Amino acid sequence: MRSILTTVAAALLAVSALAADSFVVDKNHSEATFQVRHLVSRVSGKFDDFTGAISIDQANPAASSVEFTIKTPSINTGVADRDKHLRSADFFEVDKYPEISFKSTSVKPTSRKNVYDVTGTFTMHGVTKSITLPVEFLGFIKDPRGNQRAGFTAKITLNRKDYGIMWNRALDNGGTLLSDDVDVTVNIEAAKSAAAVKEEVKKEKTE
Repeated sequence: MRSILTTVAAALLAVSALAADSFVVDKNHSEATFQVRHLVSRVSGKFDDFTGAISIDQANPAASSVEFTIKTPSINTGVADRDKHLRSADFFEVDKYPEISFKSTSVKPTSRKNVYDVTGTFTMHGVTKSITLPVEFLGFIKDPRGNQRAGFTAKITLNRKDYGIMWNRALDNGGTLLSDDVDVTVNIEAAKSAAAVKEEVKKEKTE
């Protein structure tokens, strides 16, 4: 009985793997940005270097998954001295913590059309927490070369102190120089991986 159950489980996993399509994040058409309050304005920045892989099961979205990694040394706010400070021990400590990562553990539909709660492990500045990202699926489309692409957008507000990024400066009239909350936006355009395309072509030839 145990061997039969093992065989069935393996078969189900194989079917699930075949049902999912693998996509890779197109860095040239994606972005990982953030915004934080400075005094009475808001300052924006981005990370220029990141990678990501998405497994999309169109028949069963809950079986989909995503992994996303940001290289912290690539932080870019357009001001060299500020970026140098952000890379230092006061903030991201990029020499010690060169990456920010997210790996999903579950995908659940919400009451909003094409919006999913993607829960996973998020690691930044050496601290790992479980967070839930509301991710909007923007649809599929074929590019001019006939390659399938998929679009996603996610927004979340993180408290940087939860991840040990504590630096700030008190103001003489009260308050602080920077807010603790950081608004993060990730816009993704992902292309079906070369391996997935090759498998599709192989399958078409055998049918």
